[in-house]
Amino acid sequence: MVDTCLGRIGLVAIGRNEGERLRACLASVVHRVADVVYVDSGSTDGSVAMAQAMGVHVVNLDMRVPFTAARARNEGWRALLQVAPGLKFVQFVDGDCVVADGWLDQALFFLDQNPAYAVACGRRRERFPDSSVYNRLCDLEWNTPVGDAKACGGDALVRVSALQQVGGYRDDLIAGEEPELCVRLRQAGWRIRRLDAEMTLHDAAMTRFGQWWRRSKRAGHAFAQGAWLHGATPERHWVKETVSALGWGAVLPVLVLLLACLVHPAWLLLGCAYPLQVLRLRRLPGGLQRATFLVLGKFPEAMGALQFAWGRLWRTHSRLIEYK
Repeated sequence: MVDTCLGRIGLVAIGRNEGERLRACLASVVHRVADVVYVDSGSTDGSVAMAQAMGVHVVNLDMRVPFTAARARNEGWRALLQVAPGLKFVQFVDGDCVVADGWLDQALFFLDQNPAYAVACGRRRERFPDSSVYNRLCDLEWNTPVGDAKACGGDALVRVSALQQVGGYRDDLIAGEEPELCVRLRQAGWRIRRLDAEMTLHDAAMTRFGQWWRRSKRAGHAFAQGAWLHGATPERHWVKETVSALGWGAVLPVLVLLLACLVHPAWLLLGCAYPLQVLRLRRLPGGLQRATFLVLGKFPEAMGALQFAWGRLWRTHSRLIEYK
């Protein structure tokens, strides 16, 4: 029996070939919210049948159109409102996440008490942070400060009226669609809040260096596209991140090589800037290991940013950069 308070919340889960992770995701919410919509993007592992057997409404994305998580979320919340037009809030969640006990109550209470806020998010944790360094890096990345925030991630409770006001997510973004949505929400006068509460348990299943590299490349693409969309003052959305990625990941290494080849090999000493940067960042949570990957990650981030710039130059759309 759905609580009358939680009856005002619907949930949208998105995924592809998540298998048992999707089952766990849906099981964590099907008896706690009024309606659940699962948006499937071409699964071949029986995810659709499993979701339907659990009483979940399923939307099958048209895979003839290039996939983006933004498009999946948009189709999900719009389908949800067709099923339950009176819903006031939508909880978005990725299909590889489990919603924590008590999260929906806390998030709903906050948004009820604070009508100026469009989004409430909490702490997303990695289920197996010790299974690989890459999973551990994800867990550290998601530990953002509690309080008013500029953005949320893929898991969040969102006010329907705010979502409708700004038109939802941008379908064409292959990454970074949630922070971009939050930019437009804040420009419309809404606020975003990170609560000091457990929200979701995520299973990154990231065990290989190549997965981490592609994920970092996708982040660089998101930085560049976000800066292109909202980089003007006063927002300056992801301008700093884009400049950092291109500076450390492209400009500096090219400059060092050119000076060493054309002027004198001693210019290779400029490369010492990288270990010095690692030493500077080692004070962050995660220590030397995280600092090393933060610096190393500038190279795939630069590749992603340049991929976006190349696409803009030739007016082509980037394809999804997947790491799983």
